[in-house]
Amino acid sequence: MRRLFPVTYETAAEASGKALEADATEREWELGELAEAYAYPEVRWPWLRANMVSTLDGAAQHDGRSQPISNATDMRIFGVLRGLADVVVVGAETVRQEGYRPARAREAFAALREAAGQGPAPAIAVVTASLDLDFSLPLFTSPLVPTLVLTGAAAAPDRVAEAERAGARVVIAGDGMGIDPARAVRALGDLGHTRLLTEGGPRLLGQLIAAGVLDEMCLTLAPMLAAGDAQRIAGGPSVPVPQQFGLVSLLEEAGFLYSRYGRSDRQSEQ
Repeated sequence: MRRLFPVTYETAAEASGKALEADATEREWELGELAEAYAYPEVRWPWLRANMVSTLDGAAQHDGRSQPISNATDMRIFGVLRGLADVVVVGAETVRQEGYRPARAREAFAALREAAGQGPAPAIAVVTASLDLDFSLPLFTSPLVPTLVLTGAAAAPDRVAEAERAGARVVIAGDGMGIDPARAVRALGDLGHTRLLTEGGPRLLGQLIAAGVLDEMCLTLAPMLAAGDAQRIAGGPSVPVPQQFGLVSLLEEAGFLYSRYGRSDRQSEQ
């Protein structure tokens, strides 16, 4: 892996164009280096980042899953982003399609998480209006930290009760069947979760974008073409005016680009 942006220089004299060899040379990065590259900004409110993968022609999935367009380094970054997060926010359809399991504790992140006042692993927060989920799965019955279910006040009481019997914590974040994204972010913040990570899917990410609550996008661009009718990384209605994000960092390995973009109106906070 090599860093393409930002470029760092060994001395002021080299600032005319010669990048450090360590950045320009292909090498495997340590987990600590990746954790530093993807560290959350120091803010006092919930910071929501997304992590998605896309092909060159915009496909976020192949045969309904993201794994076929990913690679080993993308999965390492996936693990690092989870290792840094307080909570992983994910849509119910993605939970069903991807076979979500509880986040696991990783020894490599134990000291870092302890120093940050975090538990051994991030909680998983499932966004669902219908609560049409299998609450007998390990995601709900045997996580290290209780799985959260984000839903609306009009959710079916019997499904809410079943989720709670399984050990999940139900969080009401909307007045109707579904959630209000801004309210969901505030609710997670009220629970002490300020480092938020969403892994989609496209419908949920589209809702978060439309509500203006997404602070950061970590996007892996895979050097692949998929064609077909696969979803983009974000779906739903378009926003009135496209939101402007600025490039924070860009890494490359074997043709895959690993980018990190931050909302332009919050660039000074990164």
